[in-house]
Amino acid sequence: MKRLFTIVLLLVVISARGAYYLLPMDDSQKNHLKAYGIAYWALKGELEIHWLLNYRGGSFMIPAAKAVANECVVRGVSYEQISDAQGAAILSEIQNPEINQDAVKLEKAPKIAVYSPKGKQPWDDAVTLVLTYAEIPYDVIYDEEVYLGKLKDYDWLHLHHEDFTGQYGKFYAGFHQAAWYQQEVRDNEETAKKLGFAKVSQMKLHTAKLIKAFVMNGGFLFAMCSATDSYDIALAAEGIDICANIFDHDAADPMAQSKMDFSRGFAFENYRLSMNPYEYEYSTIDTYHQRRAFVTERTDVFTLFDFSAKWDPVPTMLCQNHTTTIKGFWGQTAAFNKEFIKKGVLIMGENKALNEARYIHGEYGKGTWSFYSGHDPEDYEHRVEEPPTDLALHPNSPGYRLILNNILFPAAKKKKQKT
Repeated sequence: MKRLFTIVLLLVVISARGAYYLLPMDDSQKNHLKAYGIAYWALKGELEIHWLLNYRGGSFMIPAAKAVANECVVRGVSYEQISDAQGAAILSEIQNPEINQDAVKLEKAPKIAVYSPKGKQPWDDAVTLVLTYAEIPYDVIYDEEVYLGKLKDYDWLHLHHEDFTGQYGKFYAGFHQAAWYQQEVRDNEETAKKLGFAKVSQMKLHTAKLIKAFVMNGGFLFAMCSATDSYDIALAAEGIDICANIFDHDAADPMAQSKMDFSRGFAFENYRLSMNPYEYEYSTIDTYHQRRAFVTERTDVFTLFDFSAKWDPVPTMLCQNHTTTIKGFWGQTAAFNKEFIKKGVLIMGENKALNEARYIHGEYGKGTWSFYSGHDPEDYEHRVEEPPTDLALHPNSPGYRLILNNILFPAAKKKKQKT
């Protein structure tokens, strides 16, 4: 409490030498990822920030409190001191209707939760890696906390690399004898029993529906890798047994495909389920197997769309970067087949040649969701039990920047809704 009071006190003491610190987010920035952490830290200190969309890679303009400069130095973040007149000139320039730029005010640091098992492995999740590296605080919650209604305490929720269908990632064929896999099964079955569910798949569906209600009521949802398609599949398969007996101790419904209700999901429709329990795949949503014949690490890239900052501020915020070409990366869900994406879904990043989307977004009720395929933006083909990525080696990662755009997005959304 004393430290928080000190931070707030320091932040309101504005330097007389300049009205703003500009954190550039173009190629001149030494550490893009930690710059997001500075922005979040300043918001926690009750400073309003101008997020300058499409201006030097999506730069941040922060009131020139000495504590901000000190924090930038400590964290290795590049900043420039500018006068009040220079700041006003920048804001005036980007309002020019002929220029695809805009300014959005960030007002309040969102409270962040990560849906993740308590015993997750270090290699498991890119989001927790980058939040930790950027020094952005978050809480870990899982099925029991969701069941107990804890989602209401948060603004933003990330879904850890997860399988919401109750099939344990369909890792059975390769890892059912591994100690971590067996422990995962035990933990989930014990939690399901504790919460009153006969099967893990029923518990995961209940969790998925509560998350859907969280979004409906204004929450911001972000998911990567298998937490994207497996989440949608779980919603569409409500009331249908799609799990083979090796997962839930009884047979799957042989008519499951014909009973799917795609209207229940956020993003996907008309896909076909993979009912083979030994196949490392959920459905035809994912392009994992088909892309192997065409893609190499050198050619695996996707392109961000260029949205209008003034007319489409939401996707513009979510796509801020110092490059529009992002290196591709694998995951259990490697990419989304565009054939099965619902028409109302906004595609923000794609590989057009492969007819696949990598980064998509949509609205539901009062909230929004973003799905980002792949596992780790700086580890091309990350495998189970490999060591976690050292982000100190990738401080300017454009792939990881997309994750952090989503972290700050809720701070601006509430302002947009008021105007």
